[in-house]
Parts: sequence; structure tokens; C-alpha cells
Amino acid sequence: MTKTAFLFPGQGSQAVGMGKSLAENFAAARAVFEEVDAALGQKLSSLMFEGPEDQLTLTANAQPALMAVSLAVIRVLEAEKGLDLAKSADFVAGHSLGEYSALAAAGALTISDTAKLLRIRGDAMQAAVPVGQGGMCALIGAEWDLASEIAKEAGQGEVCDVANDNGGGQVVLSGHKGAIDRAIEIAKAKGVKRALPLPVSAPFHSSLMQPAAERMREALAGATIRAPNVPLIANVTASPVSDPEAIRQHLVAQVTGSVRWRESMIWLGQAGVTRFVECGSGKVLAGLARRAVAGAEAVSLGTTEDISGWGG
Repeated sequence: MTKTAFLFPGQGSQAVGMGKSLAENFAAARAVFEEVDAALGQKLSSLMFEGPEDQLTLTANAQPALMAVSLAVIRVLEAEKGLDLAKSADFVAGHSLGEYSALAAAGALTISDTAKLLRIRGDAMQAAVPVGQGGMCALIGAEWDLASEIAKEAGQGEVCDVANDNGGGQVVLSGHKGAIDRAIEIAKAKGVKRALPLPVSAPFHSSLMQPAAERMREALAGATIRAPNVPLIANVTASPVSDPEAIRQHLVAQVTGSVRWRESMIWLGQAGVTRFVECGSGKVLAGLARRAVAGAEAVSLGTTEDISGWGG
């Protein structure tokens, strides 16, 4: 029996035009975008469909926008393909903010509440560190152990943390700008294939995000979280969780903690998952799943064409 995991992308997958064909072709998608616009009191859908790109890329906009596209895909699959996530999926997982999309798809959060939480999260993450003081870099051709060693060496009294272990030899570091600049030079000296700064506005998933974690603790304390109808593979533990209180704690820890994506994919592979369905903008997660799980079948569904061609 084939096991299936549904995956939900994180920041960096946004692009002007995302979700537009879904809105033009499916009432179910339009309903999602209208619900998110209403929840935020903002025409976020116009920003998604038409730009400008610099406004869409802002953390406070990109986070709810990416969730909106992912949930539009889910609602279209339900309406057009008869998808019942509880029956079709064995697990859900989302990369960073994608964890909120996964929870909304699995019925743990309403779309409106998810949009509001992600707006708070985006604002809090942006406000945690003054612009220009933090940074992130990607190490291509490095695994967790080497990346951790580089981060430790680069710290020199400043913060330099391992933010994302994406798999496929890609690890992301996050912290003070000076420490990130040092990490890039140290990585090159240690023979890492490529070390490049990332165009981000804050040092996500580092201990510098502690003020944002406290803000999310407050916001999540007041949020209604139900048990998801499909277990979530949590970023911070790389293992399944269904208990609402544990989910709440993991979402707070996730703000400063590492996104253990490589381990999450390995866990899913060991649990017998061979089929991965990425829902939303971009195709990054499907590629990472193929690398992590031998023989995995992975598909990305983000456009009308993708959905039309999907056999379910």
C-alpha cells in the first residue's frame, strides 16, 4: 500500500502571478483568496497576482500569500478531484511557514485564523532584528555536521545558528550579519562548494528571533487549534504530532529553531512514504523529497495545468 505525504512550501517560493490561474478558473480558489483578503483587511490577492514583487516579498505579505495559494490548491483538489485529505494523505509537512498551511489543510486551523497568525508572525519576525543587522547564507555541498562546525567558528561572540537543514547538501545559516559574512569565508576555506548570502530581510530560525517567538506564544495561546485529521511532521522534531497543545509549543519553538527538513523527509521515507504531493507555489519541496527518499514519486501542484494533469 503506497503511503502519501502532502507538502507545503515556505518563504522563497513566492512569485508574482502565483494563484492567478487558479482564481480565474476555479470558484473554490477564489473563495480562499477572498477569505484571506477579508481576514487581513487587505487585497493581498491583487499583490499576489500583479505585484509589485518587492511588496509581495515582504515577510508579512509573503507568509499569508504562500499559505493562500497552498490552501487554494487543496480546495480545488477537493472540488475538482474529490480529494479527501484524511483518506488520501498519511502525513502532512510544511517548510517553516508551510507548517501553518499544512495544519490548515489538515483542519487544525481555519484559513482566516491561519492568515491572521501568519501576518502576526511575519510582522514579529521582521521587527525582531533591525534591518541590516541580521543575515542568512546558504551552504551548498555541506551537510549538518560541517555546517554546525562552520557556524560555531563564525560566531565569535555573535549569533550564527543552523537555520535549515534542507537536504541534498544544502544547509542554511542565520544570525548577525558579521557572523554570516565570516561563515561564508570559513565555508569557502573548508572547501564547501558554494557559500552565498540569501536575499532575506531578517535572520529567520535563529536565536535572534526570540522576541518573535514570544509574540507567537501570545498569539497562539489565543488561537483555536484542533487535532489535525492527518499527523503533522513537525519542523523542530522531524517526527509526527497530532496533539493541539504539542502543536502550539512546536510552532513557538519553530521561530528560533532549525527546520529539520532533511530529517523529516528521511523519517517519512522510513515510515513507508513513497509518494509526495507538494501543494502551492514553486517546486522546491518535490525535488528535495526525491533526493531524500530513494524511488520517491513527487509532484508539484500549483497551477491549473498541474491540477488538470494530476490523476490523484
